[in-house]
Amino acid sequence: MAGDRDRRIRRWRQYLADERAEAQLYRELAGRSSGEERAVLQGLADAEGRHEAHWLALLGDQAGSPRRTDLRTRLLVFLARRFGSLFVLVLAQRAEGRSPYGRDEDATETMAADERIHGEVLRGLAARGRTQLAGTFRAAVFGANDGLVSNLALVLGIGATGVDRMTVLFTGVAGLLAGALSMGAGEYVSVRSQRELLEASRPDPASQAALPHLDVDANELALVYRARGMSEAEATAHAAQVLSTLRLDEDDAAAVGVDENEAVGSPWRAAISSFLFFGSGALIPVLPYLLGASDVAAVVIAAAAVGVALLATGAVVGILSGASPLKRALRQLAIGFGAALVTYLLGLLFGAAGI
Repeated sequence: MAGDRDRRIRRWRQYLADERAEAQLYRELAGRSSGEERAVLQGLADAEGRHEAHWLALLGDQAGSPRRTDLRTRLLVFLARRFGSLFVLVLAQRAEGRSPYGRDEDATETMAADERIHGEVLRGLAARGRTQLAGTFRAAVFGANDGLVSNLALVLGIGATGVDRMTVLFTGVAGLLAGALSMGAGEYVSVRSQRELLEASRPDPASQAALPHLDVDANELALVYRARGMSEAEATAHAAQVLSTLRLDEDDAAAVGVDENEAVGSPWRAAISSFLFFGSGALIPVLPYLLGASDVAAVVIAAAAVGVALLATGAVVGILSGASPLKRALRQLAIGFGAALVTYLLGLLFGAAGI
């Protein structure tokens, strides 16, 4: 029995250390935030303080000297103190989801529920960051991966035909420039077009002047909202509300189904980001040839370097999406190497055939 009691005390002390570290994490993040986000993070810190008080009450005079929390939480606190970032929020969300309180009889149901809700709170905060980052981040990740995979496939495919090192090098550089320019231009057109489509879906401000002259009984304004996707009852009620104030609010865009918070980003920022990241990714498979390597050595070095980069970008995507970094990294690696292998085998085939 004494052994069981000692194990429980050690577990309580560890929980106490974890709660203190998590409260510190949220205070660090709150210190780098403002407005509503700061208040929410401070609220999380206060909740962790209540959990801390629970373990202190159980431990009494056996709380002992403060224990260190696990390495992952210490790393999160360090990152929050130095940077404060979306990465920290996402990793903290995953940590809250692994809380053991639901399986521990010494933790209250309220504490277990708190931890589950904390994960959703962090998911909401992370969603804000993802929304702000989405346009540029999408262009950056897609650009880097396209550069890595397409230029590795191009370099390996051409190299497998048996041509000299300089030909492979010039081909890789040409692929880098052509691909980066194409990606940048494509991103600009894509994001610009998306913004224009959203603009075309928003209510026309000039419609404000027509409101006082509408027939209130006929309620033509309801047809606008029905055309935008509302049911007849919803459209009639909302039109009556607008007519009662004779003011077409900015919020009508949301009311009729236009998502004002949709993350489209800046077309120029997306284009420049895509250009730079494609170029940086496409440079990696060219580097061995640029530094004088050739034949099998260049292939091995290029494949290894691109493999590391693919694992890194896949892990980053996994972290930011709240998924397993390892699974995303391995998926990225498999897709990239699969594409490169196909072109390499075709290069060997064409080289052997003398084409």
